[in-house]
Amino acid sequence: MQFLLLLAAVGLCGAQYNSNTQAGRTSIVHLFEWRWADIALECERYLAPNGFGGVQVSPPNENIVITNPFRPWWERYQPISYKLCSRSGNENEFRDMVTRCNNVGVYIYVDAVVNHMCGAAGGSGTHSTCGSYFDAGNENFPAVPYSGWDFNDGRCHTSNGEIQNYGDMYQQCKMLPWLRTVVFLYMECVAGLSQVHSSAFISFAMIRCADFHLER
Repeated sequence: MQFLLLLAAVGLCGAQYNSNTQAGRTSIVHLFEWRWADIALECERYLAPNGFGGVQVSPPNENIVITNPFRPWWERYQPISYKLCSRSGNENEFRDMVTRCNNVGVYIYVDAVVNHMCGAAGGSGTHSTCGSYFDAGNENFPAVPYSGWDFNDGRCHTSNGEIQNYGDMYQQCKMLPWLRTVVFLYMECVAGLSQVHSSAFISFAMIRCADFHLER
């Protein structure tokens, strides 16, 4: 185990020399909740001239629209589908941003939430950034399409089905509808997300799984 930890540490130390940016550009800025059009301008006017190598952007996919509290930042982490429409802009604006930033040497790093969907408290309806219908309580997201079969239900072994010990990482409990990452549909969707963006936008550089769990 100690040897594996040592190897992991060495790998992390070496990552600084492979920043996935153009030569001479190693700094990345996080433009949290910015609009795609504004990020494109920022790349051209400030980031590129000052040597920045990349921009991490907020999740670009369709999410639930929450009005109480009014439009909180975390609604972006409550996915409804993988369609590219959010309050940051639509798919055409996203493509334009990536192209323009890439043209001046700045890469786009996407914060892609692919491990869970919108929580049951979101209810059902079309109150989402693309207007897609969903029924979160029944784990029905037809715009993907995901159904109850695609989620990890019934795996939590606590008496009430809720997390009882946050220090135990193996309880197999959840806070949000946790997708079964071994299901073919899930793997196909994530692979398609990566492939589409990498081919269309030159530098789809990162997928981060929020609230990540490993299958056992």
